Amino acid sequence: MTIPFEETGHAVQAEPRRLLSESLRAATSDAHDRAEGATFVDDLMSGRLDAGGYRRMASQLYFVYRALESVGDTLSGDTVAGPLVDERLRRLPRLAADLAMLGVDPATLTPLPGVSAYVDAIEATRDDPPRFVAHHYTRYLGDLSGGQVIRSRMKLHYGLTEAALSFYTFDEIGKLKRYKDSYRDTLDGLPLDDEQIVSLIDEAVAAFGHNERLFAELAG
Repeated sequence: MTIPFEETGHAVQAEPRRLLSESLRAATSDAHDRAEGATFVDDLMSGRLDAGGYRRMASQLYFVYRALESVGDTLSGDTVAGPLVDERLRRLPRLAADLAMLGVDPATLTPLPGVSAYVDAIEATRDDPPRFVAHHYTRYLGDLSGGQVIRSRMKLHYGLTEAALSFYTFDEIGKLKRYKDSYRDTLDGLPLDDEQIVSLIDEAVAAFGHNERLFAELAG
């Protein structure tokens, strides 16, 4: 990332580098809005589908989190990715339990083409911690934020119980806002150079693109 400079009299001073969390939010804003505004998401959240719509989405997310948490285990001791890898965020066991409640055996599932591409993108970060952080950020911060709205809407519209929505329950974290603030502070303090920051941000934008494709395939 090129740090902009401006002339002040005869001196040339560097502007303070924007916090990574702020840069990520700004850079992914449009991609986030496109994914959030997808037809499938709008129909699901508005109650125009049925519990099967949520079941299909959760089934596909199983592959995403299996890859994400496998790579996270590999990078848990890394100086860049490690500070964000937190056992309290682990979702796969809860997702498997939810699917069982919904009558789904993960062993019988097949990933959609877009999900296979998403999984490949995550697996490709096993040797690239900054890019892994991008996927970690987009998924878990989403679960801690918009995921809570999904949880309440699935209960309201489709009568799903807490036992089928434990994926969105973070018992061990406490206050979610406090945790999210701490997460962003950790993100801002990661030892990244400018090139790594650009790579991380680009990967985060791409991650939202993978989610957009997932929702398009679910709608189809």
